This record gives sequence, structure tokens and C-alpha cells, in this order.
Amino acid sequence: MALAATLAAPLAQAKEWKKVVIATEGAYMPYNGHAPDGKLIGFEIDLAKDLCARMKVTCEVIAQDWNGIIPGLTAGKYDAIMAGMSITAKRKEVIDFSRAYVNSPSTFAVPKSGALAALPDTGVRISLDDKAAIDAEVAKLKPLLQGKVIGAQVSTIQADMLNTYFKGVATIRTYPTTEEHDLDLQAGRLDAALAATSYFVSTLAKPGGSDLKLAGPLFSGGLLGAGVGVGLRKSDPELKAMFDTAINAAIADGTMKKLSLQWFKTDISAPK
Repeated sequence: MALAATLAAPLAQAKEWKKVVIATEGAYMPYNGHAPDGKLIGFEIDLAKDLCARMKVTCEVIAQDWNGIIPGLTAGKYDAIMAGMSITAKRKEVIDFSRAYVNSPSTFAVPKSGALAALPDTGVRISLDDKAAIDAEVAKLKPLLQGKVIGAQVSTIQADMLNTYFKGVATIRTYPTTEEHDLDLQAGRLDAALAATSYFVSTLAKPGGSDLKLAGPLFSGGLLGAGVGVGLRKSDPELKAMFDTAINAAIADGTMKKLSLQWFKTDISAPK
């Protein structure tokens, strides 16, 4: 009897979720942003509504600065993160993730008239998991990036990539938000910025964006992670299971593709 009671205890303690508070950055369009009236908008805002309806829970989406978004989750300020956050081994040391809902490679945005406008292998996919391929690409890029100034958002996989492969070659400048590195890129204070291709959709569509272009390879894998997922506390396995089920359903019935086409003009849905 004692053994049976012990085995049953974890099931008895399983949390029943009725309300979920989701944090987003609110400064990373088309993933998430603010409308002129201050309302949160974007792909992840619409996706959150859909997933919460499938999970049959009430959801509240709030804005949280990127640099403190993981500490806020672990401190219990909210229950989940949907903020274009890539699933990486480094982050999984601290938090858990749902399965990926989208997967977008990273590349450079550069001024069309700038020194890096002719970066080689534009549009060619390079996996950081392929050591020979990335070593060859880095060797090719290093002389071209020598002495240049490249921007990325602080505490991102793109900043990690720049510091891993190009530290000491280029000056790496980090910013609290991607919007800030876009402004410096357009003003000529950066030679390039590195971010997800799906994010740069909004950059190129903004005023001044027509003076920019995407250049260089499409990087994925390795420290860039395994797609974007919902960030969750390790202590909430029930919530992870709920999100996993809802995301699988949204991919299977085409909702993920529909929202992706609406916000990114291309389908970046993660594989089934």
C-alpha cells in the first residue's frame, strides 16, 4: 500500500492549468510587436490565441524586455515565453521548451551600397553542425569581415554565433532590441546585422528598408538551435505536453502555415 501511494503521488500533484500567462518581447516583428495604440500584435500573438483555444485555457500575453525574459520565467512572473526564442542546448540548461513551431535560418542584412553587399554564397544553406562546411565558410568570410562592424541583439543565438566565429575579426556590437540595430544599419553605423531571415522580412518592408538587402549564407543548426519553441519552466511538464499537442495540431491542420504566410509572406512552419 505504501509503495502504491508513493507511485500515485506525482499524478495526484499534477497541476491543472486553467490560465496561462505568456511573455513576449513586443519588439521583434513580425514575430511580436506593438500597434500604434499599444496593443500587442504579430505572428506569435495570433498563434498564442490559437494554441490557448486548443488547450482550452484562458491566456494573457504580456510584454517583457528580452534581456530579462528567461529570469522572469524562472522567477514565476509568467508561465511561458513566446518571443521568437530558439531552442538551444545552452537555454535548455535553464528552461524547457515545447516542440518547435517555426524554423528560420539566420543571415546578414547589409546596405545595398555597402562594402558587404557582395558577400558570397547568398542564399546557400550552411549548417553549423557540418564542421567542414562551416570551417570553409568562415575562412571565406573572415577576410571580408575584417575590421567591419556587425550588429546583433544581445543575448541571442546570432550574437553567440558572431562571438564564436568572428570575434577579433569584426567589431561585434550588441543591442537591446533588433529595431535598434536596424536603425544603426540604415544610418551607416553598421556594416551588417545578423538576425533570422523571418525577422528581416519586416526590416526590408519598413521605410529605409529598400536600401538594404540580405547577403551571405543562410546559417542554421549548431548553436543557432533547432527552431523556435515555447519557453517553459522545467517544473511544468503538464504545460509542455499541452503546448506540444496544440502545436502539432496547428501544424497538421494548416493553421501554422496560414499564420506564417500572413506574417512572413513565406511558410516557415516547423516540420511535422
